[in-house]
Amino acid sequence: MSADMNNDIIISVEGLSKHYKNKAGVIYALDDITTDIRRGEVLVIIGPSGSGKSTFLRSLNLLERPTEGTITFEGVDITSPESDINKLRQKMGMVFQHFNLFPHLTILDNMTLAPRKLLKMSDYDATQKALELLERVGLQDRADAYPSQLSGGQKQRIAIVRALCMSPDVLLFDEPTSALDPEMVGEVLDVMKSLAKSGMTMAVVTHEMGFAKEVGSRVIFMDEGKIIEEGTPSEIFDNPQNERLQSFLAKVL
Repeated sequence: MSADMNNDIIISVEGLSKHYKNKAGVIYALDDITTDIRRGEVLVIIGPSGSGKSTFLRSLNLLERPTEGTITFEGVDITSPESDINKLRQKMGMVFQHFNLFPHLTILDNMTLAPRKLLKMSDYDATQKALELLERVGLQDRADAYPSQLSGGQKQRIAIVRALCMSPDVLLFDEPTSALDPEMVGEVLDVMKSLAKSGMTMAVVTHEMGFAKEVGSRVIFMDEGKIIEEGTPSEIFDNPQNERLQSFLAKVL
């Protein structure tokens, strides 16, 4: 691989496994996963429930601690005990299923808290950035509202721009639309599409196959903790090679 290609890699995962012991023996949530995520790429991770998708995604910023293997983020082995994972997490935004907004804070305060505390931004700079981002997702009029006053789709759009307030190098999405009513899914996916167009590096666990086809630059199909097949959206959806992937797509498309 050329040096240029290596410089392009933002996250490198090698031999990643996570296993648990129970009465039946050893259960592998992740089983020897090796892959790279490149700058500007939208990696979409699909697969049946319980296939290890969310465990894999949450391992990328060590919310899940792997049993074996290494994860290198921007040249730093984050699985090493010497790495400052809290510092590194500031560059890896995370958007969860359930928004995780502080209910007692206004939307503006939710958005400016981390930049002020962690990045030591001034109140003025943090507020200006938050207001610009709220305008970007059409919610500038909700800055003084509280989370309880917003719809699910609005809360998830806030959760995305809150992550952007930290100017991350990569955004991780863990099934960001699965807790939403169907009519609210589109407004969240539209924000994610515009981020992809702007060149944001993204790793997305989702059940939205239309999004995977339209926006993904690469799709990974997981089952039983393994990567079963990966390729471009066209390769995965139009010409799946693996029988397990073929049967999964027959059920969801």
